[in-house]
Amino acid sequence: MDNYFKMQIPAISQNEAFARNAVSAFALTLSPTIEEINDVKTAVSEAVTNCVVHAYDDFGAISIISEIHDNVLFVTISDNGKGIEDIDKAREPMYTSGGDERSGMGFTIMETFMDTVEIVSAPGQGTTITMSKSFKSC
Repeated sequence: MDNYFKMQIPAISQNEAFARNAVSAFALTLSPTIEEINDVKTAVSEAVTNCVVHAYDDFGAISIISEIHDNVLFVTISDNGKGIEDIDKAREPMYTSGGDERSGMGFTIMETFMDTVEIVSAPGQGTTITMSKSFKSC
């Protein structure tokens, strides 16, 4: 591991921008293009928003660990909330358990902007999303 940071924040919508900016600032050591940094910001926003909207009925926390190995950024976002009943179903575009105001595109967006997206979840135990993105120049 070249470098890492770890933080925990309350699962409230106001922290989505903070999380996105913290991870993207950390990634700056990889000399990303504007497009690459925007990809990371978008994917982190979607993952954190999923925690805020779906994980908890009440108060809860979101853990974020970001690591750099060689020229690859890894971001792990996790909660200890409700978990996901059916991960394959949740990954389908347009599927949402968050009500009519949700688009159901969160996982699709993460998969579009990052190189890898892994989801581990169990009902009643929470969800962990680990994403990675390779950077060409450093």
